[in-house]
Amino acid sequence: MAREMRMSQMAISRIWRAFGLQPHRQETFKLSRDPLFVEKVHDIVGLYLDPPIKAMVLCVDEKSQIQALDRTQPILPLAPGIPERCTHDYIRHRTTTLFATPDIVTGEVIGELHRRHRGAEFLKFLRTIEANVPDDQEVHLVMDNYGTHKTPKVRNWFTRHPRFHVHFTPTSASWLNQVERWFATIGVCQRC
Repeated sequence: MAREMRMSQMAISRIWRAFGLQPHRQETFKLSRDPLFVEKVHDIVGLYLDPPIKAMVLCVDEKSQIQALDRTQPILPLAPGIPERCTHDYIRHRTTTLFATPDIVTGEVIGELHRRHRGAEFLKFLRTIEANVPDDQEVHLVMDNYGTHKTPKVRNWFTRHPRFHVHFTPTSASWLNQVERWFATIGVCQRC
């Protein structure tokens, strides 16, 4: 750009900084084309802002392909003036899938690990949720449109468990599910 504009690189750099331009950075986005987008957003945001009385609102999803890593040597603990230290190298183990559902009111998370993320594993997780929520409460589940959430066995399970109410995020809008924020946080905060 400096050559094309017949300016110095320093001048271009100053202009970019002055206007907050970062042409080397790129982000992506995708607009949802869900015809019920507005209705679904109102429904889910309404659950977040004003949860029903005597009901739980849980945000359900799975994070697949988590690489299980182990350091080659023990982590050295922090001490006054010395940060925690760990080796740069690691041993790769298999991948795993984390199924998780934070409660939007308390922040408490129900979670479990499975080797795969098929409908069968999702059903097991639904049973775990059922075992961990009080029997006298309705349960509202916010979920994305992933195929494992809509298999015939999963649909039958919901039919047999009428206290569970499913709220699907609009297509291409799984960002509306608060569990995605939780996954992002734990992904960033991995220690050594």
